Amino acid sequence: MSAAMRSRTPDRLCAEAVELAREAAAETASPGTVGAHVRVVADADRVVTHLFECQEMGYRGWRWAVTVTRASRAKVVTVDETVLLPGPDALLAPEWVPWSERLRPGDLGPGDLLPSEAEDMRLEPGYSGEDTPLPNSVVSEEMQQLAAVEDADVTAGAPAAQEAAPAVGSIGSVAEELGMRRARVLSRYGLHGAADRWDDAFGARTPMAQAAPASCLTCGFLVPIAGSLRQAFGVCANEFSPADGRVVSLSYGCGAHSEAAVMPKPPRPALPVIDETVVEPLPLRGPAERAEGSVEADTPAEELGHS
Repeated sequence: MSAAMRSRTPDRLCAEAVELAREAAAETASPGTVGAHVRVVADADRVVTHLFECQEMGYRGWRWAVTVTRASRAKVVTVDETVLLPGPDALLAPEWVPWSERLRPGDLGPGDLLPSEAEDMRLEPGYSGEDTPLPNSVVSEEMQQLAAVEDADVTAGAPAAQEAAPAVGSIGSVAEELGMRRARVLSRYGLHGAADRWDDAFGARTPMAQAAPASCLTCGFLVPIAGSLRQAFGVCANEFSPADGRVVSLSYGCGAHSEAAVMPKPPRPALPVIDETVVEPLPLRGPAERAEGSVEADTPAEELGHS
């Protein structure tokens, strides 16, 4: 029989050493926290682990595991180790997550530092730091020819008008003057991620936008932003809007739209067919009878319906 097959059957002497295992667990645990004996597990030849319930507060479902063993042909059982292990229904802490993945928007407080990784997918190289600008830099070739050392004297005019193109000095000073001296800028991945977050918070699918009279595209409180994102986003500058000071989608909207107060005049009701507020006299005789003269005067009052 192989060693693996033999290890399935606990050693008799080690399996019977329940009280020895309990005493070892009681020495390690707090007083009165070692519960009933659960079961015996055969670890190897003459190596057995006894499991006891843990009654310690906060360790529901945990077990004290005491491993005992004996030497070959020996009858004395000794304690190998005592540990506290979780059972199948034990209350466990959540799986550990690195701090960089646990952060959520709003967690950063005053004085906190949040370094970005060197290979952050949200960023890409901006200014290279060298004299030669990046291929997508806005520093044109004409500017490179005119940019010499910081105190260089350049004759006014186009590069073709110069006697000799000055040697390129520090492009870094030119980049800094133009506001371009950033080591990294947003990548396309970073731009898309920001756009998705902003659209989820203040976009067309929000309940506020669904009930708005118009979108931010036509609102006077919308402040445009720079860059490619200005095609879809802006900043709200209405203090009464729920998105005041936030980046909003152009398709977002709220009840504080600049033109929401310009309401159309209510339609005037149609004129009544019968005007019941005016008394209209109705003659009892026709025009021909009235023209004959005193017909009405010669007729007795009883005939005219009067008493």
